[in-house]
Amino acid sequence: MIDTHAHLTFPDYAGRIDEVIQQAADAGVTGIITIATTTVDAHDALRVAKEYDHVWCTAGVHPLYSDKEPHDWNAIREIAKHEKCVAWGELGLDNKHSRPVRSIQDPVLATHLAFIESCKAEGIDLPIVIHCREAFDDLLPILRATTLDPSRFVFHCFTGNPDQARAVLDFGAMISFTGVVTYKNAKEVAESAKLVPDDRIMVETDSPFLSPDPKRGTRPCVPAYARYTAQFLAALRNTPFEQFHEQIDTNTESFFGIKAPKPSPEIIANPCTC
Repeated sequence: MIDTHAHLTFPDYAGRIDEVIQQAADAGVTGIITIATTTVDAHDALRVAKEYDHVWCTAGVHPLYSDKEPHDWNAIREIAKHEKCVAWGELGLDNKHSRPVRSIQDPVLATHLAFIESCKAEGIDLPIVIHCREAFDDLLPILRATTLDPSRFVFHCFTGNPDQARAVLDFGAMISFTGVVTYKNAKEVAESAKLVPDDRIMVETDSPFLSPDPKRGTRPCVPAYARYTAQFLAALRNTPFEQFHEQIDTNTESFFGIKAPKPSPEIIANPCTC
């Protein structure tokens, strides 16, 4: 499978990316998308993606970094042109954290979406990774008001309730789950995961954050742990793991336009012990 959302540029992985990627492959996670948070981070993400065959990157400004100006949109455009850059983002809104305030987040989001629309007109057409924390009612109308295709959005690290999942699905977006779905105190997230159609679901870690059970509390989370989340989701949805694994591979490769090696049947057949 592919970890659709990790932050390999964060200090947690300094000097050990080789080890992290090998550990992931040993667990059946044979591809990783490293997600940008700022202009500088987008450059670093592309550097990492260029160094490894089955690592890709994104380009964008995270809402929690919206105050880290200046945002160099021309640089982000140039990164997005590279073949190893497979999405915009992550971008969106965050009402969970008190800083940056919405008066900073909102104009950056508006600029970001207008920028993506202008890039699409130039022929740079990438899917979009959405960060949405306690902001569904605010964010969905903003996305609907754009000219962008709803099926090209993925709401990453979904932590909402079933009504919010239905709203995202009605909008037309994909939904991706982290280790949060495995937590005993996240029953609503698990209920939401049962609702998502087979062809609209993906799996991620959001490394270095949110290690799934049975690794909850481990820092840093690593891309290999996407296997635990996938195993949990397969069981939750009453789907054989081999079948679920194949489905999320298909969804991820289609959405991002990428291809990762298939792990061996032995790796797929045996529970993760990473």
